[in-house]
Amino acid sequence: MPVPKILILGGGGREHAIAHRLHTDGAEVTCAPGNDGIAEDVRCVPVDATDVSAVVALARDGGFDAVVVGPEAPLVAGVADALAEAGVPCLGPSAAAARLEGSKAFAKAFMERHEIPTARAVTVSSVADLPGALRSFDAPPVVKADGLAAGKGVVVAESFEEAEAAARACLEGGAFGRAGERVLLEERLSGEEASYFVLCDGTRFVGFAPAQDHKRLLDGDRGPNTGGMGAVVPAPVVDDDVRRRIEERIVEPTLAGAREEGFPYVGVLFVGLMIDPHGDPYVVEFNVRFGDPEAQPLLFGLDVPLLPHVLAAVRGALRPGTLPGRPAATVVVAAEGYPTSPRKGDPIEGLEAAAAVPGVKVFHAGTRKMEGGFVTAGGRVLGVCARGDDLPEALATAYRAVDCIRIPGMQVRRDIGARALARLRGPGHDVT
Repeated sequence: MPVPKILILGGGGREHAIAHRLHTDGAEVTCAPGNDGIAEDVRCVPVDATDVSAVVALARDGGFDAVVVGPEAPLVAGVADALAEAGVPCLGPSAAAARLEGSKAFAKAFMERHEIPTARAVTVSSVADLPGALRSFDAPPVVKADGLAAGKGVVVAESFEEAEAAARACLEGGAFGRAGERVLLEERLSGEEASYFVLCDGTRFVGFAPAQDHKRLLDGDRGPNTGGMGAVVPAPVVDDDVRRRIEERIVEPTLAGAREEGFPYVGVLFVGLMIDPHGDPYVVEFNVRFGDPEAQPLLFGLDVPLLPHVLAAVRGALRPGTLPGRPAATVVVAAEGYPTSPRKGDPIEGLEAAAAVPGVKVFHAGTRKMEGGFVTAGGRVLGVCARGDDLPEALATAYRAVDCIRIPGMQVRRDIGARALARLRGPGHDVT
């Protein structure tokens, strides 16, 4: 039987995790464009993932069995549609379906049409409409840029003044560019956040273990929002009953609604959730691909191959179920100055020592290989991932590997998984 050939689009820590998983499963993997760390594991080619015509040519001429799209921008730009026209199977939704991430206003209206539980929101397109919209909320709303903002277009306002300033920065100040030309003012939900990922073939889906990301830069969930400073799997807040509610109330209506509206969903659907104190799930956001860094512990901890499910999804032949996995955790090592002005070119020491820790894989996100070794080349530099027999072991192992790494001014949260650990220990334990 020929070895399946898989092309992965993207070049960050998420794509490194996908490449490592599928390579481990026995696929011949190529990553475009990849990065120097990914190139240590699989072949990388210098093709921009957002250059749709170049991607189609590479996929067609390379005889790939499937293309797996890592980031959201190529999907919103229609790469899945172009690949379909060229006869190349793609694990990633059409541009029509990708609007679930590409426009928060579209996603909110979609959820309202299909009675999917989510927070009340008001879409604002002009500063003149802002005061009235703000007055419709009893408490300061969350402010979200409508379009793609690399995971950073959200302000959880603590006051109405902060909410107004954040919305004005988008509407008249150009914050987030075109992504901020419209904003959503959204009711702030209470509870605990979690992420649920499903692999879809347009009709059926398989679920992964629930994950929990850590967006704020600093310990105690303080500081600015980032692309993610670490993640754990599983998230204890999502037990079997909560998972059932997520699938019945959110995943199944979303896939049915997508089919009904003419854009069957093929790919990974990422449901960002708030779980209220009663265990009821509400959608905070949809993403149309694996999360980063959540993909790292999710895929490194898998107990079964991912490759057969990827091939089944692009062929419309998934068997519904749940993919089992071990507890796993990723701790992000970020550059000095991240997220506003990350410093580049700093030497990275200790990579070999970190990788030698049993049960660890170091995923490269923002690195470049020079004559003397790897240097920083982005904000989130590395994802140090570990698996274990339980979550405490996975976290302890990840931090043991993190402590091997030295980068001038590096930033690391020391409380990744604290909320999950407190929940595992039971009532009466502080999150920290």
